[in-house]
Amino acid sequence: MIRNLRDTTRKNTEQDWLKTNLAKFSRMLQGQKDLNTVGRLILAELAPVVAAQRAVFGVLDASRERRRLTLLASYGSKGQSAIGSQLELGEGLVGQCAVEKEKILLSKVPLGYITIFSGLGAAPPQNILVLPVVFEGQVKGVLELASFERFSPTHEAFLDQLTESIGIKRKDFHQGNRYFHHF
Repeated sequence: MIRNLRDTTRKNTEQDWLKTNLAKFSRMLQGQKDLNTVGRLILAELAPVVAAQRAVFGVLDASRERRRLTLLASYGSKGQSAIGSQLELGEGLVGQCAVEKEKILLSKVPLGYITIFSGLGAAPPQNILVLPVVFEGQVKGVLELASFERFSPTHEAFLDQLTESIGIKRKDFHQGNRYFHHF
């Protein structure tokens, strides 16, 4: 009986955490018209919530003959100099995630694959999670997160729901933004 009570309490706590954070992001994105600002806001708020130390957010740029993912924002990564860099669909795991419309989880990340660094040191992440942002069956972007810790099932459920929410919010972005009709 105590075990059942403990399990129920844990599940309720996880559901409260999930609902609270989804509502937080919904409020944060409400009224935002600039996609660049949205990308930065999402990563700045998201990384601490799911214990990610490095993240990138790319959007699908279909304005060219060949559709590509364009890096919109980064967190703890290569910084502003990388913004605007592009990947072909199917290129690397990010490009593959866009093609397959399925999340990709890497555990046991090999040494040298990617490094999370600070002023005090550097180390490889334990997990990398790549998630598609989908709206009406079409990929609009990809979110990639790296963490020293394993992403919990609650974090993964939150990220799945958040990426769906981000896809839906795309209709609120200002039409003058060069990414509007692609994201």
